[in-house]
Amino acid sequence: MPRLFVAIDFPEAVNRRLAALCSGLPGARWLPTGQFHLTLRFIGAVDGDGFAGIAHDLCHVACPPFSLKLNGIGHFPPRGQPRVLWVGVEAGDGLIRLHGQIEHRLRHLGIEPEGRKFAPHITLARLKGTPVSRLGDYLVAHGDFITETIPVSHFHLYSSVLGAKNAIHRIEASYPLGMGTP
Repeated sequence: MPRLFVAIDFPEAVNRRLAALCSGLPGARWLPTGQFHLTLRFIGAVDGDGFAGIAHDLCHVACPPFSLKLNGIGHFPPRGQPRVLWVGVEAGDGLIRLHGQIEHRLRHLGIEPEGRKFAPHITLARLKGTPVSRLGDYLVAHGDFITETIPVSHFHLYSSVLGAKNAIHRIEASYPLGMGTP
């Protein structure tokens, strides 16, 4: 059974800039270039009926197009052994509104809210045994990363199947912003 999540994709030029960050850190399992995205909501495994309901209800998300910027690099967790390397997202009103609308639609279907606060980011790598000193050097070298303004006019429902090295993501449905009905 595939796992589902809702995300925003980026233009190819932004993906190339993100891919350029993906080297020089031991113990990093870098995401493939084609899989950079901003997760708006992880849903998890659902059956066929659940999938159909989610795909249909997301059509009712009513949010105008907006813009965002990627800015800065960090890691999770902030204390202890780092496990995820990420690029930050400047979360403006448009992104917060879209996230809220998606949460509303999923709650309408009986899907419980996530237990953690929405922290918009783009995962670059999963870290395992990365020396903290090398991570510090990497963050200093790339900490001033920032993109131009990125227009956001769509979001997507993805399926994800775990593969041998990475998850395989596939767009199941796409939703233009500004078209939904509340």
